[in-house]
Amino acid sequence: MSEKSNNQGRAYEYICLTTLCSEISKFRCVEIEQNSAYNAAYCAWSQIGQALQSILLESAKSAVATIFDMEPMILEKSDDLLKLKIQTDNEGKNGDVRDIVISRKDVQWEIGLSIKHNHFAVKHSRLAKSLDFGQKWFNILCSNDYWNDIKPIFDYLKQQKDGNKNWSDLPHKDSDVYVPLLQAFMNEIRRSNDLNSEVPKRMVEYLLGEFDFYKVISIDTRRITQIQTFNLHGKLNQASQQVKPKIEVPIAFLPTRIVSLDFKPNSTNTVELYMDGGWQFSFRIHNASTKVETSLKFDIQIVGMPTTIISINCS
Repeated sequence: MSEKSNNQGRAYEYICLTTLCSEISKFRCVEIEQNSAYNAAYCAWSQIGQALQSILLESAKSAVATIFDMEPMILEKSDDLLKLKIQTDNEGKNGDVRDIVISRKDVQWEIGLSIKHNHFAVKHSRLAKSLDFGQKWFNILCSNDYWNDIKPIFDYLKQQKDGNKNWSDLPHKDSDVYVPLLQAFMNEIRRSNDLNSEVPKRMVEYLLGEFDFYKVISIDTRRITQIQTFNLHGKLNQASQQVKPKIEVPIAFLPTRIVSLDFKPNSTNTVELYMDGGWQFSFRIHNASTKVETSLKFDIQIVGMPTTIISINCS
């Protein structure tokens, strides 16, 4: 992600947070935790132009009302303090994709929002010479076969890096790097899946995080805010003591098997994963810089989702 996109994303987090606070304060006590992530988001907000600020403000306002309809615990009349915070990057590294957390300590309740500005990407994981993606993604150590398969690829990349080469200088990067690396990646997923039937479930939990959340996406060109419900463990959409949710959010069950894992047709840098229950992902490998590096980044997209994950467009 470019610095500009990153700043706009942080700015969107800031205005979503402050809009939530402003609207909640009309009904109950609410407090924002002013941590380092909040300061970074405020700084990003102050650096974008007024035109974009106006768009993001309207986007945040349109999302808040719908979130209230799904989460009556937010506005429940109570003497306890409701807290809002933007999560730090370290929390994201530990398997939590939520950018904003809304919590009430006295009743042990919290929900989270993943805030996206003009993109739907899931994660930007990497493959590298000594990075054990199997352990990180589904808690199974990568096999010796995998390490042997990727060693010549990363040895080659190290030689090119030592020679101060650009990616554009590599004459056959698709056949020398992308294809064999993705083939090793797919082979290892298949091997791990043969060892443990929980691999599909664990992969989705890794890609989407271990906590249930709402994804809030501002799509500026269409002037809509899309909210997607990821209620994988039944933690979202709880009724308060007085009020039931106006919008029902079903539980989306995790997959149990891999249906297909192969290269996208006519592509040398993207593989597609199809699992039962409607779960579909694409993994596009790419170089994240001009200069050759000894690691490559994934752009991971959700291609298909279960029908129990609902999408709501807020104009």
